[in-house]
Amino acid sequence: MKLIIVLLFSYLLGSIPNGYIFGKQFAEKDIRNYGSGNVGATNVARVAGYKVGLLVAFLDITKGFLSVYIAKTFLLPEYEMAFVFTAAILAIIGHNWSMFLSFQGGKGVATSVGVILSLFPLSFIVLFIVWVTMIILTKMVSIGSILGAISLPISILFIYSSESSYIIFGIIIALLVIFSHRSNIKRIIKGNENKMTWPPGKGR
Repeated sequence: MKLIIVLLFSYLLGSIPNGYIFGKQFAEKDIRNYGSGNVGATNVARVAGYKVGLLVAFLDITKGFLSVYIAKTFLLPEYEMAFVFTAAILAIIGHNWSMFLSFQGGKGVATSVGVILSLFPLSFIVLFIVWVTMIILTKMVSIGSILGAISLPISILFIYSSESSYIIFGIIIALLVIFSHRSNIKRIIKGNENKMTWPPGKGR
């Protein structure tokens, strides 16, 4: 029963739609009807301004971090680490397919960052370097996010563990990020992907 409660809580925590809530609060807009239609921090920054975007990013990161912290607190050492990984993945799934938004949501990047920070801080450093480098080179947040996610299982393998559950966890996170960016990938191929401006939201 404890395992089921923790896993369900992780999904519900991930489902909290911070982008939608604060888009309504500060911009009086349903964020889903503007920009990319995504409720993640990047689209919030474009539509409601970078300060609101940063707030949403922080809260979404916190969702991922807390899901791991709570799972570790209540599941270890009684349950294997694989169940902590499962709770973390459910938080990301909750963000991407929120029950509060008719199973729509964001792209899971910020929530994944919170998960990675809590579980694999050194891998986060690698991911962050890849993310920043690619944004600087391409001015596309999506490319940075996709390539950063791909670096995750590789960095886990070389820095932390070659145990299968660790590598599978990293691969699942990467696949979730890639899948959620499928529309971005199509635009990148067509050459019309949105490019980052500074400050975010400039020219709205």
